[in-house]
Amino acid sequence: MTKLERKIGYVFGDMALLEEALRHSSFANEQGMDRIESNERFEFLGDSVLSIIVSEHLFAKRPKLPEGELTKQRAALVCESALAIFANDIGLGDAIRLGHGEIKGEGFKRPSTLSNCFEALLAAIFLDGGMEPARYFMLRLIHMHEAETMEDTYDYKTQLQEVIQQNPEERIRYVLASADGPDHDKTFTVHVMLNSNIIGRGCGHNKKQAEQHAAREALELMGL
Repeated sequence: MTKLERKIGYVFGDMALLEEALRHSSFANEQGMDRIESNERFEFLGDSVLSIIVSEHLFAKRPKLPEGELTKQRAALVCESALAIFANDIGLGDAIRLGHGEIKGEGFKRPSTLSNCFEALLAAIFLDGGMEPARYFMLRLIHMHEAETMEDTYDYKTQLQEVIQQNPEERIRYVLASADGPDHDKTFTVHVMLNSNIIGRGCGHNKKQAEQHAAREALELMGL
């Protein structure tokens, strides 16, 4: 099992699929390969697989949202910056095969390169194992990073406040439970309290992110 397979929680039956998914066009061109052997075709397929998985996820999880809001949230989860977050979570940059120029220019850190390769990787999982492992892989990452990737388009704190305001006697507040790690890489843990009860917990690299995660968990526990 490769390091990447351990990270993504999936073992390939056909390693050639994984190898092609990781092969950037700059590497293929330097090796004198036909362009079709880079991961660009896999990107094309992965984009569609990603859209189906995210659309199903939002359709099931947000039964009261209108089409326009669902479209907005899907866009937030499939955009370049979101896919780069997912890619960094699994250390994808370390596995991409790049040409010398791209390596020198640190292309393995570039959001566009990471997001494209992530789509190619999703396509490879789909081709190797079908939709179920692709869905499992994608939903695990969405669950971990949904609040982070959607904080500019979906405000969980505001939604939670609107729900609580339906009962005027209820009050919520956010309490910082801990701040761990060095100053340049702290992890904040926040509890959202309904009166004296904890109804959600969230972690993040800043207090705002942790509060959004806590509000999201509270809404999920309420079935919203």
